[in-house]
Amino acid sequence: MKTCDVLISGTGIAGLSIAIHLIELQPDLQIIVLSKNDARLTNTSLAQGGIAAVCNRLTDSFEQHIQDTLAAGRGKCNTKVVEMVIKQAPQRLNALIKWGAVFDTEKDGQLALALEGGHTQNRVVHYKDQTGWHIQDVLWNRIKNEANIEVIPNAFCVDVITNRDSDENEAIGMSYMLESQSELKIIYAKTTVLATGGCGQLFAFTSNSTIATGDGVAMAFRAGATITDMQYIQYHPTALYEKGKSNLFLISEAVRGFGGYVVNSHGKRFLFNSDSRGELATRDIVTAAIFEELKHSAESFVYLDLRHLNQDEFKDHFPTIYERFISSGLHPEKDLVPIVPVAHYQCGGIAVNEYGQTSVKNLYALGECSCTGLHGANRLASNSLLEALVYSFNAAQQIVTSIYGIEQKFSCTQLIEFESPVIIDSAILNELKEQVRSIMTYQVLQGSQEDKMKVLTQLIKIHTDLMECVDYYYRCQNCCELENMLQTAMIIVNQSSIALHLETNKKNEYAYSC
Repeated sequence: MKTCDVLISGTGIAGLSIAIHLIELQPDLQIIVLSKNDARLTNTSLAQGGIAAVCNRLTDSFEQHIQDTLAAGRGKCNTKVVEMVIKQAPQRLNALIKWGAVFDTEKDGQLALALEGGHTQNRVVHYKDQTGWHIQDVLWNRIKNEANIEVIPNAFCVDVITNRDSDENEAIGMSYMLESQSELKIIYAKTTVLATGGCGQLFAFTSNSTIATGDGVAMAFRAGATITDMQYIQYHPTALYEKGKSNLFLISEAVRGFGGYVVNSHGKRFLFNSDSRGELATRDIVTAAIFEELKHSAESFVYLDLRHLNQDEFKDHFPTIYERFISSGLHPEKDLVPIVPVAHYQCGGIAVNEYGQTSVKNLYALGECSCTGLHGANRLASNSLLEALVYSFNAAQQIVTSIYGIEQKFSCTQLIEFESPVIIDSAILNELKEQVRSIMTYQVLQGSQEDKMKVLTQLIKIHTDLMECVDYYYRCQNCCELENMLQTAMIIVNQSSIALHLETNKKNEYAYSC
């Protein structure tokens, strides 16, 4: 049994940033960080675009960035949160640079600022098209030699442990399994932080890493935390279509900001039929327009047209994307690039306040698994890395001021070890996962109550079957992951159904009043 002051689940930008802030603020803290897989396999490492921040006050302003964020969020953002995050952006960016991040610059040495969909100004700071990978590398190098930060890789977190002896719902640690081991382990902590990322792997097509299975939301839900706005799953409009694949390569928003066109099979730029901004409209608008085009054409994909661009400049700005095109047999100077929208970002999640605190005492949630109110119904491009930086800083400040007043508590939870555990066949579990992915689609999120109820019934049936199996078989990691996927999927569909019901009632009331 291990104990620590702060236990963090997740090694993306949110999890690593808060670890660094904590150790800088209070060097004697004992911190343990759990990584589901290799510590550098995260959604952060896949982020291409960059960090949205107002860096040039002559051409840009906080107010413009605030308004762009609110407009993208379709009236569902928390305005105070939006203002707080955007006004902190320059300081958090400077802290990241102090830790070792190096971003692209212009010839005069000023930060190069990219334009992305939904932004009215160039304000996205980036490292070519590998911003997330670069940040992940910088943060990892910053913490890997810290004596008071222990990183445990290949540790699958099973549940948040709560204090059952108290009337107040309070997190006191987490249980986890190491890869290929049957033993359930526990770490007790004064403060627990969930920074587990999103849930893209629940969907038929996604840009997310293979570990993004909604674990944090499911664990928080079982611990009694409030989960909100899960119906707002953002689809990214431009992923490289590859027949037979569900995990697709993302083509950054910045490519359209650089001048790329979205066209149909006839070469027509159809996005202007939906929005006057065309390719520079927000992700939700571009995605909806593409799906509408595919519905009418009965085709599987549309295209990204880059043939008119300066190819040398394109290769310089987007080396990773260009190399992927070439390895896929595509030459952007002469070929149209097939694209399709994919599940990309979870805008809702574990409800938190401005310090990342959940409704469960001593449990924090940061990054994509949380719902801060910044993104509303649709995230503005490149606001996610910014959110993680701001909230990890805020949470660290709060934890340091309170942690020495928290008593280390333990649970009477019995750990059962299985010498020869009989597990459910992995082929069966993987087939059930595929069933979940096959029914979790964009059309369900946007569909009727009948569509949602049909999918929810299917999910409940799969979950019931799984829980019956758990009574007879060992609850292995693969089984726990499927359980998390099912619980998170059911929350998404259920909250989507409730939101549609409320929206329909509001429209009916308005029509009646008229």
